[in-house]
Amino acid sequence: MRIPALSRIRQAHTHRLISSKYSESGDSVLARIADNDDHLRGILELDLATDERLVAEADRVSGIGIDELVSGVPHAGIINAAFAHAHPLGSRFSGPDRGAWYAGAELATSQAEVAWHKWIELVEVDWLEESVTYDDYLADFAGEFHDIREDSAFEGCLDPASYIESQALGETLLQQGSPGIVYPSVRRKGGTCLACFRPALVDNVRKGARYRFTWRGSPTPVVRLEQRYP
Repeated sequence: MRIPALSRIRQAHTHRLISSKYSESGDSVLARIADNDDHLRGILELDLATDERLVAEADRVSGIGIDELVSGVPHAGIINAAFAHAHPLGSRFSGPDRGAWYAGAELATSQAEVAWHKWIELVEVDWLEESVTYDDYLADFAGEFHDIREDSAFEGCLDPASYIESQALGETLLQQGSPGIVYPSVRRKGGTCLACFRPALVDNVRKGARYRFTWRGSPTPVVRLEQRYP
């Protein structure tokens, strides 16, 4: 498989929208009782071992080791969850065994990506009117990432209806030690997305704001700002 070229990326304030029901607290509740980093590592192991979803799908835990997860940084639990709680069918550049930190370089791009995926869920359950809040987690990235933004050889990885080629590329890059991939948004023309494969590279995570998405029978929701975080 051809490997994309590397680009030096320095991108601050990327946007990852997470449903507020999962992000009320940025870290594991158990982490509050840890009094040092060694203790916290043990707490993370306990937290993963007792997580209901990971216990139910224990065969997927092997996708990422405890040594790759982060601790002692703001919102460590949110970062780790992106990698430990992979979608059962995988995402664009990650499979069902291991997730990635997906983010948009622009807020509008992240909103478009989230709105599309949520609409698909609503259609599947025939529930076309919904109101959901999402918290915007900002993160910074710097380093050399694989880049397919201007390479037509990877058009198949941007198929709006299939992840087959993109997941194969993501798996190859992951096995070769890639930090992640930068690619054009499939859901917003002109937008840029980033998939980071390494928890330690998700830097300076902080909450930016909360947005309410409201669907009224249309795939395009009404989005309004509900709260800004300090």
